[in-house]
Amino acid sequence: MYDYPLDYTWSTDDVINVMSLYNAVEKAYEEGISKEELMDCYQRYIQVVDSKSEQKKFDQAFQEVSGYSIYKAVQTAKNNDWIDLR
Repeated sequence: MYDYPLDYTWSTDDVINVMSLYNAVEKAYEEGISKEELMDCYQRYIQVVDSKSEQKKFDQAFQEVSGYSIYKAVQTAKNNDWIDLR
C-alpha cells in the first residue's frame, strides 16, 4: 500500500476522478483493462489535471510510489483495444 499523489486543494469529485485513473492504471498492470474504461478515466483526469506539466508531475509521482506509468498505459491504449502491461 502506498500514498497516492494528490493535490489537497481538489474537490472531492476531483480526487475521485484522479483516483479512478490511478486505479485503472493499476488494473492495466495487474490484470488488464479495456481501452474504453482506461480512456474514460483518463478523460476525467485531464479535466482535473489540465496542464501537461502537471500531468507529467503527477505521473512521475505516481510511478515513484507504484512503479506504474500513466503515460505508458495511455500510449498503449492508443494502439490497442485491451491494455495488459503485466
